[in-house]
Amino acid sequence: MKILGIETSCDDTGAAIYDTGNGLLAHGVADQLATHAEYGGVVPELAARDHIRKLAPLVQSVLGEAGLTTSDIDGVAYTRGPGLAGALLVGAGYGRSLAWSLGIPCVGVHHMEGHLLAPMLEQNKPAFPFLALLVSGGHTLLADVQGLGRYQILGESLDDAAGEAFDKTAKLLGLGYPGGPVLAKAAERGDPARFRFPRPMCDRPGLDFSFSGLKTFALTTIQNSDDSEQTVADIAWAFQDAVADTLVLKCKRALKQTGHKRLVVAGGVSANAELRKRLSALADSLNAEVFYPRLEFCTDNGAMIAYAGAMRLLAGESQGEGFDIKPRWPLAEIS
Repeated sequence: MKILGIETSCDDTGAAIYDTGNGLLAHGVADQLATHAEYGGVVPELAARDHIRKLAPLVQSVLGEAGLTTSDIDGVAYTRGPGLAGALLVGAGYGRSLAWSLGIPCVGVHHMEGHLLAPMLEQNKPAFPFLALLVSGGHTLLADVQGLGRYQILGESLDDAAGEAFDKTAKLLGLGYPGGPVLAKAAERGDPARFRFPRPMCDRPGLDFSFSGLKTFALTTIQNSDDSEQTVADIAWAFQDAVADTLVLKCKRALKQTGHKRLVVAGGVSANAELRKRLSALADSLNAEVFYPRLEFCTDNGAMIAYAGAMRLLAGESQGEGFDIKPRWPLAEIS
């Protein structure tokens, strides 16, 4: 069964072909970094227009890479939500129309379920059940994953997601966009002993997160410091250090609470090298395993949507001739 996956939730246009018998056949991503860099963040209307321009050529390119035509596709999966409404409509409209024209089933996929299942695309894949840390620009949450669609949210961000806080702090430091990678790069030159940032919500029980105050602490530190390159690096290190420590501490609590010995880490922030190093050390200390997607599948991509859609279609799920999107769609609401 060959599934075309389409991802258009934000500012990356993704497409992929997943074969349930032979795995991932081809994938591609068209980013919009140049479009949004001058604004310091994603402009929804521009993102939707870029998807319109890029999606159809990208799908044809991915099909060509896989040596297929549209007549070889057995199903279509697209990102139904959450995300930017205009961007979601592009992928949903294209995917549903293509499936209807070919007379094949179609399914709308939850964006975060795609991230959660992305490590399943690797040879060393986790078995159910496991603990999942989903950490990206729009979401930070811990989930107890018992199987496909069986997700219990254990904790989530009460305000800014970790990736959002990375982007905003990078902007405050004048580091550019997207903030996560450039802040991590600057932090490599930072002095770990100069600044100490708070670890939000770590001095109380529970598994929820809050990163808004950490961003405010960074702003105050910047305002009370010089603007030298070394100071920027030192603040970047202190911020990354605090975020990584917070995520690791909450993962440790959740692993002990659930008794799981497998931890899946996915989403854009899961590409952060310092976070990976600390989570791997945590897993070793608890005799547990940690699983990540490959770096290119940490950010938004069509491969994770194709895989999640394939699992949904194999389970007998499909939709009628209509389609809809869900810009706001809690992971706990899917089944």
